Amino acid sequence: MFSSFGAVYCKCLGAPMANPDKHAEGMMGEHAEKEYADFEARVKRTIYIDHLSPVVTRQVIRAALSQCAHVVSVEFVENYTIPYDIPAAALVELDDESQARSAVDLMRDFPFIIGGMPRPVRASLARPEMFPDRPSPPGSKMEFLWLKQGDPEYDGMSKLKSLAKRQEAENMALIKNILEEEKELAAQQQIMLDANYYKYDLLENIVQNGTVKNLAGHYRVNLFDG
Repeated sequence: MFSSFGAVYCKCLGAPMANPDKHAEGMMGEHAEKEYADFEARVKRTIYIDHLSPVVTRQVIRAALSQCAHVVSVEFVENYTIPYDIPAAALVELDDESQARSAVDLMRDFPFIIGGMPRPVRASLARPEMFPDRPSPPGSKMEFLWLKQGDPEYDGMSKLKSLAKRQEAENMALIKNILEEEKELAAQQQIMLDANYYKYDLLENIVQNGTVKNLAGHYRVNLFDG
């Protein structure tokens, strides 16, 4: 971690030596292991859905996935680091891992549109780092140290700080480019949609006003053949 005044060095330490006299700590360790095991099981039965319309609600997602899975919970993922209006995303917990894999396969193999978004949603199996409430691995301990110029780890942290800034700039440029491409694609899709609507509206009008019957009589075509 970094700040404008220096660098914060963070490292993960292994589990401390076990002390038989500290029964309470042992109980807490068992609780942490069970909590993390439950979290890992939840990750395996959860899917990540992207490219959701901003108007999509939890009820809409439940209804859309009801054909292939039972939805336990839906949590929308907010991205506060990107100053762009991007499609929404959600973590959707299902009954079990098999339902999660089946739902992801369905949305990968077939266009799956939720809530009127002009493009199909994207789906993948969830990963632990996607959960803001993920617990720490059992036996781990985080240590934070302020680093100043001259400290042994300062040069390495400074390089990581510069690398993080560069990656952030590259990521923002990539996202901006993707959004521009999606805007162009949406405009093309709207043109095609308007053209198809005009075509079917024209066909409906000539059927209703009798133009089709007049043409059929002129060319001696029986509209009811076949």
